[in-house]
Amino acid sequence: MSNIKSTPLEAEHRAAGATLTEFGGWNMPLRYTSDLAEHRAVREAAGLFDLSHMGEIHLEGTGAAAALDHALVGSASGIAVGRARYSMLCAADGTVLDDLIVYRLADHHFLVVANAGNTAVVLRELAERVRNHAALVTDRTATTALVAIQGPRAEQITAALVTEPDTLRALRYYAAAPLMLTTGVGVLVARTGYTGEDGFEVFVPAEHARTLWHSALAAGEPHGLVRAGLAARDSLRLEAGMPLYGHELDATTTPFDAGLGRVVRFDKTDERGAPIDFVGRAALAARRDAAPERVLVGLRAQGRRSARAGYDVVTDGGARVGTVTSAAPSPTLGCPIALAYVLPDVAAEGTALAVDVRGRAEPFTVVPLPFYRRATA
Repeated sequence: MSNIKSTPLEAEHRAAGATLTEFGGWNMPLRYTSDLAEHRAVREAAGLFDLSHMGEIHLEGTGAAAALDHALVGSASGIAVGRARYSMLCAADGTVLDDLIVYRLADHHFLVVANAGNTAVVLRELAERVRNHAALVTDRTATTALVAIQGPRAEQITAALVTEPDTLRALRYYAAAPLMLTTGVGVLVARTGYTGEDGFEVFVPAEHARTLWHSALAAGEPHGLVRAGLAARDSLRLEAGMPLYGHELDATTTPFDAGLGRVVRFDKTDERGAPIDFVGRAALAARRDAAPERVLVGLRAQGRRSARAGYDVVTDGGARVGTVTSAAPSPTLGCPIALAYVLPDVAAEGTALAVDVRGRAEPFTVVPLPFYRRATA
């Protein structure tokens, strides 16, 4: 008997002819038409994504901020109400159990959004780590759907779905607000995303997900909105240089390995001004002060053959110096790109390397990240 979960929108994906695949324990749309068309639509107009596989874990109580300061590497108490912050849940040895986004919905109410395959781990760890704080942990994944509208026309489309469009337009990046859909349903709208484009993520009660999905398609049709699947989402995030858990991040990786040491806040203090001994602090402090053993870099192909995750990165002489973590042809750049962990002495921008693609050394060059950055007004 299969234990794969279905999102509230699975019937919509099937009706639209999507190719479905298992991802993080969920049955998810991989693509509807073509990876290239869906990718380009997000870069040029807008894409509609079902993200209902992501975990939604709420922490409430007078000790919620202090609990998260202890549980995560970031400073939850420093998040203003209505704002969000990228953070990580680390083990005692400093390795990453999950990367996540923390929203502060009220003074004593936080929403932690976890990766689908890690939701159970995050839930278990948070429940254990808040034990000595006045905070209640609640998993609302099953009752919450998450729909994302991403792309340069996302604001126009999403504004048409809510009763307070001016409030939506005023949202800053990594900000969120409770809004009302024109259908009369209350939702949380966040200006966040995983594509490198402007966009919004709408947290909606699961029973209203299909109505929102249809409303978004109708509002987006004049603006070129298309349904987009996991394949496009992956190539978009790769171009934007964003890490994917299980690839750039995992239980053998620290935030410093991935070049994300900035999310670790050693300066956070409790109400008495004493340093907070968050989980993983000692190990991460040691890692911060040590010379790196490997560096995450961007690689741009000189030829047309794409690498794959797990392929070896080698020098001209054939010496192995790293491993590819993510790779794909870039529709925006018109060439294959990759993320890879390499030895520090070959990590400098402009370094000529190669990737062993089925026994053939394909030339790549180390380039700065992200590969793609959207133009801003």
